[in-house]
Amino acid sequence: MNEIQTDNEEENDTSHDRLLQMPEESKKAENEEDIISKSIGDFGRWQLLLTFILSLVNIPCTWHIFAPTFHSRDRDFWCEKPTQFQFVDFDQWENCQSSDHCWITQTISDNISDLCTNNTDTTMVRCTNWLFAGEGSTIVSDFQLVCDRKKLINLSEMMFLAGVAVGGLVSGMVSDKYGRKKTLIASVFMQCSLGTMVAFAPWFELYVVLRCCLGFFSVSVVFSGFVLAIELVGGHWRTITGISYLFPVSLGYCTIAGLAYLLQDWRHLQLAVSLPGVAFLGTWFLLPESPRWLLALGRTKEVLQILETAAKWNNKELPSNLDKQLIPEEGDQEENKNVGVKDLFKTAPMRTKTLILFLIWFGVYLVYYGLVLNIGNIGGNIYVNSVLTGLVEVPAVALSIFILIKGGRRWPLALTMIFSGIFAALAIPVSWISQDLQWLITTFTMTSKFCISSSNAIMPVFTAELYPTIIRNIGVGAANVPAGIALMLVPYLWELVHLHTSLPLLVIAIFGIVGGASTLFLPETGSKPLENTLHNTQPSVRNSTTPSTNGDARKTNNNFYA
Repeated sequence: MNEIQTDNEEENDTSHDRLLQMPEESKKAENEEDIISKSIGDFGRWQLLLTFILSLVNIPCTWHIFAPTFHSRDRDFWCEKPTQFQFVDFDQWENCQSSDHCWITQTISDNISDLCTNNTDTTMVRCTNWLFAGEGSTIVSDFQLVCDRKKLINLSEMMFLAGVAVGGLVSGMVSDKYGRKKTLIASVFMQCSLGTMVAFAPWFELYVVLRCCLGFFSVSVVFSGFVLAIELVGGHWRTITGISYLFPVSLGYCTIAGLAYLLQDWRHLQLAVSLPGVAFLGTWFLLPESPRWLLALGRTKEVLQILETAAKWNNKELPSNLDKQLIPEEGDQEENKNVGVKDLFKTAPMRTKTLILFLIWFGVYLVYYGLVLNIGNIGGNIYVNSVLTGLVEVPAVALSIFILIKGGRRWPLALTMIFSGIFAALAIPVSWISQDLQWLITTFTMTSKFCISSSNAIMPVFTAELYPTIIRNIGVGAANVPAGIALMLVPYLWELVHLHTSLPLLVIAIFGIVGGASTLFLPETGSKPLENTLHNTQPSVRNSTTPSTNGDARKTNNNFYA
C-alpha cells in the first residue's frame, strides 16, 4: 500500500510540474481530464463491460451494409413463358431462348417449334417478365432488376450510402446537442424498425427509400457508440478502445455469410439481420451518458452520479471534494451550448484541420472500398469470400493497436495510407508485363488492402482526438460526408477499366499517397488529454511536436504502456 501511495505521489508531482509550464487554458483542460480518469481509473471493469457492449452494435450495422451482396446476387434468368406455352416444361423452354434473355420471339402460334425455329421473318420483342433459376428469392427476382432495370441495383446501394453521408453529419449534431446515449438508442430503434420494414417492401421504389433511411440511422449507431466508448476511458486506453471497437465488424462479415447461406430468401435474411438489434434497446438501462460531454455542459450532478457508479465497479474511492473540482467556468458553458458545424470552419487552424481530415476520410474510403470491390470481382464462392473479407480484417485491426501505442497517431496513419498507395501502384506495371504474374498482382493488391485496413482503424481515433469534446461528434460526423461521397463513387471507379484497365488502381494509388502525405500537416494527439472546449484547441495545425521531439510527453506516455 505504501509503494502504491509513493508511486501516486511521484505521478502527482510530475503532473504538477507539467501544469506549471502550461498556459491557464491548457491547465484547465488537463485538470478536467485528470479528474475523471484519476477518479475512476483510465480503464476498469466498468469501462470493460460498457465498451464491449458498445462495440457489439457494429455487428447489425455491418450486416445492413453487406446485406445487398446477398439481396442482389446474380442469378440466371429467362423470359417468362407466354400464356400459350404454359404447358412447356422448363428445360425445353430454356433451350428455345435466344442468347439475349431480354428479348423473345413474337408469335401467336401455340406450337413450341415455331418459337424455337430461327426464322429471319420473326419479330423480336422485349420481355416484360422473367423466370429465375435457383432457390429462394432476391431483389433481382422480386423487383425484376434485369436488362434495362439492372442499373437500378447500383442506384439502390447509392441511396443507402447517401443516407450514410447525410446521417453522419446530422447525427453528430444531434449527439452533441442531446447526448451520445439518447442518440445511440434512438438510432438503434430506428435501425430495427426500418430494417424490418425493408423486409416487407412490396415495391422497389419503397425498398430504395427505406434503405436510404436505414443508412442514415446505421451510421448514427456506429458513430454515437464510438464517441461514447472513447469518452468513457482515459489515457492509452483511448487508443485500444477506439481500435478494438472495430473487431466485431469482422464477426459481422463472417456471420452474415452463414445467415445468407441458411436463408436463401432475401426477405428472411433481412429480418434475421434486423430483429437482433432489438436486444440493444435494453442497453438503455446499462449505458451511462458520456461524463465528459456532461462535464463540458456543466451538468456536474449527473457526472457525479455516473462517477459514483463507476468507482464502485472499479473499486475506487472518489475524492471528497470532487463536486467542487468538476465545476467548469461560466464562459465555457455558454460557449459549449451554442456550437454547430460552423465551428468546424470558424478559425483558420480549425478550418485547415477539418479540410485535411475531409481529404483523408475521402481517400481512405475510396481506397478501402475500391479494393474490396475489386476483390469481390475475382469470382469464387460468395459465402467463402464474405468470410475471408472478415478474417483479413482481424490482423490489420490488431496490428493497428500495436503501432498506435508505439508510434502515435499521425505517422502510423500517414505511412499505412502511403504504403497502400505504393502497393496498389506496384500492381500496375506487373499487369503490363505478363498475365502469368497474376499471383504477384494479387499479392500487391492484398497488401495494399491490408495497409488501408489499418488506416481505416486508426483514422476514427485520430479524428475524434483532434476535436474538442463539445464538437467531437460533429467533427467525426462531418468527416463522414466526404467518406460517403467516396463510397458512392466506388461503383463508378471500376467503370474506368473501359478506358484503361490500370486506371482504377492508379486512382487508388494517387489518393492513398496524397491522403497519407496530407496527414503530416496535422498535430499529434497520442500523448495528450482530450480537449473539452473550443478555446482549448491548439492554435496551430502545423506547430505540433513530432514523435522524435516530444520527449516529455512521450516519456510520460511510455510509462503507461510499460
